[in-house]
Amino acid sequence: MPFRWYRSLYWRIAIGFMVCLAAMLVVQAVLFVWVASLSGPTMPGRPPDRFAQTVAVEIAASLERDPALDLARYIREQYGRDTYPFVVLLADGRLVQNMVVPVPEGLLGQARALLDRRAAESRRQGPEARSGDPDLMRPDRPREFGRGGPRFRPMRPAPIVVNGELAGVVVVPPRAPFVFLLRRYAPTLALVATGVLVAGALLTAIVIFGPARRRLRALEEAARRLGSGDLSARAPDRGGDEVAAVASAFNAMADDLTRRAEALAASDRARRQLLADVSHELTTPVTAMRGYLETLAMPELAIDETTRARYLGVVADESARLEHMIGDLLDLARLEGGGGAFVVEAVPVAHLFARVVARHERACREAGVALKTTIGTGADTVRGDPNRLEQALQNLAANAIRFAPAGSAIELGAQPAADGGGVTFTVSDQGPGIAAAHLPHVFDRFYKTDISRADSGGSGLGLSIVKAIIERHGGQISVSSQPGRTVFQFTIPAAS
Repeated sequence: MPFRWYRSLYWRIAIGFMVCLAAMLVVQAVLFVWVASLSGPTMPGRPPDRFAQTVAVEIAASLERDPALDLARYIREQYGRDTYPFVVLLADGRLVQNMVVPVPEGLLGQARALLDRRAAESRRQGPEARSGDPDLMRPDRPREFGRGGPRFRPMRPAPIVVNGELAGVVVVPPRAPFVFLLRRYAPTLALVATGVLVAGALLTAIVIFGPARRRLRALEEAARRLGSGDLSARAPDRGGDEVAAVASAFNAMADDLTRRAEALAASDRARRQLLADVSHELTTPVTAMRGYLETLAMPELAIDETTRARYLGVVADESARLEHMIGDLLDLARLEGGGGAFVVEAVPVAHLFARVVARHERACREAGVALKTTIGTGADTVRGDPNRLEQALQNLAANAIRFAPAGSAIELGAQPAADGGGVTFTVSDQGPGIAAAHLPHVFDRFYKTDISRADSGGSGLGLSIVKAIIERHGGQISVSSQPGRTVFQFTIPAAS
């Protein structure tokens, strides 16, 4: 499966973390707006000078309605929270604040100077002029203030005019919004940020790390089960990320271990079966030999010379059979283990067939069968061990002669392989055939059927030796059978 970056666990974590961080910022902003909306219209959402004018007009209106108004209490109740901090400097010298904040002395001095100047102008113009003077309603122009030059700015005083009289001035200190927001909302925002951070961390752990943790736990559990001997344990490998890659590698390892365990189990079963078969096959001639020898050794038993000779002949035959069987077992073990002399050279196919015909000429004549050979063009020479190839063909021919009916023919053929990679040999007979249930086992050691492995003097290892020889040459042997025709076929590399 090709790697795609968006399937990477690391990218998912990074992107998920950024999304959660952005979500937390959005939540904090929404909560801030919600908290700010609870403050009503007095929230500092306008310029300070406009706010000062609004406060001045509202205070003036309240004083006109109630000249005995407790101004300090009124200001604390109306503007004690969620507003700019401001200072009301009254004409009688009193100083009232909506919240306790430090006020620069320069601002207070400037406000007092403004009051003194407006009061002097009012005295010069007289009461009639004061009542209709619109300049009293205008705030003073912001000006720089400070000894030795412009050290302080910006004052935006707003006059409080009650019944045409200048009752005081509203002053908003500089940098008030920042100080106010920091002091007013810092605890709330800190609490909200902490809550959002904790909730975001939990959400991140659940959404981002939760699936990876569950899959890692599943992988761990599968590893424990496999370690305890459960070869069916597999880890979920969905997702296509790093965890899935580790799970896929684990599953591949588990599959390989399962195949090896099954192969070992099959090998153990085959070993046990082989020991049982060898014991059985060796016991038969040994038992017969012992019986005849014990009979010959009985002094009280009178045995004529003809019977004695026959008994000794049976012992000799069983001894030869036993020797032949042991030799075949050793030969098969060397072939399957990769040992033994094995010389690869160019071998003429005609020479191989001629030796097989010569070897079995008498047996064919006695069985009443014909042995025919066919060599196709381009199949004249192969590369291999001449002795082992002859041994394989001799065994196949002997097996065919054993089951071929009288009057039939056995054919040895050699043709170029269909893929051009060697020479294909065939050994066919016209016997009764091999049942389909027995075909997969005809090359097994000591496997006997009524047709393919009847007790006719063979060791039961001939076809197993043939298979081992062909596989040592890098080929594969197969068999097909039906009533009236059985064909053994294998391919050997051609000589270059």
